[in-house]
Amino acid sequence: MAAAAAAPAAAASSDAATATAEPEAGDEDSRDVRVLQSLRGKICEAKNLLPYLGPNKMRDCFCTINLDQEEVYRTQVVEKSLSPFFSEEFYFEIPRTFQYLSFYVYDKNVLQRDLRIGKVAIKKEDLCNHSGRETWFSLQPIDSNSEVQGKVHLELKLNELITENGTVCQQLVVHVKACHGLPLINGQSCDPYATVSLVGPSRNDQKKTKVKKKTSNPQFNEIFYFEVTRSSSYTRKSQFQVEEEDIEKLEIRIDLWNNGNLVQDVFLGEIKVPVNVLRNDASHQAWYLLQPRDNGNKSSKTDDLGSLRLNICYTEDCVLPSEYYGPLKTLLLKSPDVQPISASAAYILGEICRDKNDAVLPLVRLLLHHDKLVPFATAVAELDLKDTQDANTIFRGNSLATRCLDEMMKIVGRHYLKVTLKPILDEICESSKSCEIDPIKLKEGDNVENNKENLRYYVDKLFSTIVKSSMSCPTVMCDIFYSLRQMATQRFPNDPHVQYSAVSSFVFLRFFAVAVVSPHTFHLRPHHPDPQTIRTLTLISKTIQTLGSWGSLSKSKSSFKETFMCEFFKMFQEEGYIMAVKKFLDEISSTETKVSSGTSEPVHLKEGEMYKRAQGRTRIGKKNFKKRWFCLTSRELTYHRQPEFIERKDAIYTIPVKNILAVEKLEESSFNKKNMFQVIHTEKPLYVQANNCVEANEWIDVLCRVSRCNQNRLSSYHPSAYLNGNWLCCLETSENALGCRPCTAGVPADIQIDIDEDRETERIYSLFTLSLLKLQKMEEACGTIAVYQGPQKEPDDYSNFVIEDSVTTFKTIQQIKSVVEKLDEPHEKYRKKRSSSAKYGSKENPIIGKTF
Repeated sequence: MAAAAAAPAAAASSDAATATAEPEAGDEDSRDVRVLQSLRGKICEAKNLLPYLGPNKMRDCFCTINLDQEEVYRTQVVEKSLSPFFSEEFYFEIPRTFQYLSFYVYDKNVLQRDLRIGKVAIKKEDLCNHSGRETWFSLQPIDSNSEVQGKVHLELKLNELITENGTVCQQLVVHVKACHGLPLINGQSCDPYATVSLVGPSRNDQKKTKVKKKTSNPQFNEIFYFEVTRSSSYTRKSQFQVEEEDIEKLEIRIDLWNNGNLVQDVFLGEIKVPVNVLRNDASHQAWYLLQPRDNGNKSSKTDDLGSLRLNICYTEDCVLPSEYYGPLKTLLLKSPDVQPISASAAYILGEICRDKNDAVLPLVRLLLHHDKLVPFATAVAELDLKDTQDANTIFRGNSLATRCLDEMMKIVGRHYLKVTLKPILDEICESSKSCEIDPIKLKEGDNVENNKENLRYYVDKLFSTIVKSSMSCPTVMCDIFYSLRQMATQRFPNDPHVQYSAVSSFVFLRFFAVAVVSPHTFHLRPHHPDPQTIRTLTLISKTIQTLGSWGSLSKSKSSFKETFMCEFFKMFQEEGYIMAVKKFLDEISSTETKVSSGTSEPVHLKEGEMYKRAQGRTRIGKKNFKKRWFCLTSRELTYHRQPEFIERKDAIYTIPVKNILAVEKLEESSFNKKNMFQVIHTEKPLYVQANNCVEANEWIDVLCRVSRCNQNRLSSYHPSAYLNGNWLCCLETSENALGCRPCTAGVPADIQIDIDEDRETERIYSLFTLSLLKLQKMEEACGTIAVYQGPQKEPDDYSNFVIEDSVTTFKTIQQIKSVVEKLDEPHEKYRKKRSSSAKYGSKENPIIGKTF
């Protein structure tokens, strides 16, 4: 094989000599290295859930994702099923450390608290074992004594004590310093206290700390003293030590509780520390992870609870300073210019990744950031077309090209969807009109003709809005649609309709239809719609999707399998609909210069429901925090009571983005609330509480990015609030006092909104590293092809790869391996530093269990 690889090697050497040199590894320890976590995956379905005991055995189920005990995602409710099919994809950045990633299956209860059926809890360190593949997990039972999170800072000492009668005994000093990361109780910070016990074969001495109000990070700083009984054979030694027979029998147990006041106290977790930890040292100090209560060998039948099918992909990236990524970035960004495109670094990445989505997510963002996506997507789409034999199946697969375009539309088309679909989706979701036209699913009292009219009204309104929206379509989408249209016409010159179907297969099938049926996923609605509304949206989506393809292909028949849908669709089989679709597709795939929607009107970035603190309130007040609907565009941040109040101008409050001076987290101690941040602007700071840590992180990130280039940005800020005449952090009495802490450093000002190119390049580096074996096989295949030019008789290793030009592909692989090897050096240096700096027992690396 060495000889086989030699053929293209010479061609690779010249480029290797001119490659951009990477900076010396130097002392990157002194620079900022960002450790970023993300989670992507899919909640697929559950099966064999426990039925009700009564005649109605079915359940209304939903599923949540929790970081430890904090809920960060919730699916829609699936009604009347013991095998609910959720099929919901998720993606979010993880902004904090965690022990367990948990998935809870609930039974929805309207009148009482939702019932937790079972859970899947996966330790952080075990997530890599399940990455990238669908797995059935057995649901585990949920016991309130096993639902724990957080850690305890503890110090133990042994003192020598002389009693009144002159004998010498030992005194164990237990200093409970603090806790960190305790769970929320009913959505609020808990009122924690700790019990401290010295436990042995014949003793259980217990003491208790004071209750700390409304905090998840209590500072106890309480010291407790226990006398340790000695054997009669004890003799004083030069160095005070505990005898082996005594030390093995005693342990300190710390139990954390939430003070329930008038109701029962809630167990928060425990730690057990054997006193023999002091065998060789007079003192011991460490952080411990709280553990579930020890219930002995209590058995439970987990198989009876059912199971949950999940696809989980957890990633942790160590993002180095920007200069390290220069060579890899350069290699990736020249991909659109490589001939053939299959020999480019970006295409090879898609070839060697087990899941193409892993490659698509960072690749599209990076190319989009540098205006290289259109030529790359065009080139890979042309490669797709070569293998397409039937014009009716054009761009219907899940290739690298179609996935790249899907991801691009999600990123750049968010504002387009908002201005086009959101007003009508709001109307549909907030009305109670029935649109069910399936005779089998009709409810008692429903009139199918009325339902047809309701459904037609919504379809017509939505269709009309879509076909009139061409001027709002982002320029990037229009440019790619134009290229697709031209290539499709050249590939199938005798089919006059393929120029339209090439575009409609994306804009109708993969964009509008998907957003209609799942508005929550595209941030068009704050919550999952109820089941009746989901059914209405599904029927509308099916019709819109068929209208787009039917109009573009000029078919005389619909493709519906259901008889009732075929009958309903006859209402739309008119020439006017065909012409409207064609006109719309002509407009969004034309060569006319369009003004980017990002400059002609404000770009919608994020919206959602959060709590804001009323301006000018004192610390005490029943209605200090109010639920408000927040909306951020590239020009302003607005908030108001609810979407239905938007027409009342006096109910909308606006902060121009140009007036934002800083966006920072707010210390929990300010209002005894978690997940708070502050928007500091030219007037009073706006204090906001998000629903969970993920949401808070997303808002802070996007607000920071959109205001990064503002003039007069602050260099320092107050991490706590100004209450009762002084800043809680530094106790300055002047409300205009300069901040006492430097503002958080962020990404450079020239990085575009929502795209962190260093993060995306780091992710691509990690993917290349994980796929080195496949990269090696591809390299060997190039050598084989270069030497053997005869016909391929049997499938072999390289039949799995697209290799059009073995010499150019080999050259690119050599360059990939070179830049990856150079990036390995600073990563390895950082990993060593990180492992040595996080001492076992530190806050960053707390002790787990009883082992030492």
